[in-house]
Amino acid sequence: MFRALLMLSALGVAGCVSAPPVQEMSDARQAISAAEQADAGRLAADTLADARRFLEDAERQIQEEAYGPARMNAVRAKNRAVQALRSTQPRGGAND
Repeated sequence: MFRALLMLSALGVAGCVSAPPVQEMSDARQAISAAEQADAGRLAADTLADARRFLEDAERQIQEEAYGPARMNAVRAKNRAVQALRSTQPRGGAND
C-alpha cells in the first residue's frame, strides 16, 4: 500500500514537471502587456527588456520541451514586468 502511494506521488510530481507552463506563459504575457500600456518601455526600459528576454527564453525552451526551465523563465518574465509596471506608478509621499 505504501509503495503504491509513493509511486502515485512520484508520477504526480513528474506530471507537473512534464507539462508546458501554459498559465505561467499567459501570466507573463499579460504582465508585459500591462507594463507596455503603462509606458514602461520609456520609464523602465531595461527592466521591461529583461522581461521580454525571459519570455523569449521560455518560448524557446517550450519548443525544446524543456518545461521546467521554461516555467522558471516565464515566472521571471512576469516578475520583471510587474517590477517595470511598478516603476511607472507615482510614489506616494508623506502627505498621502
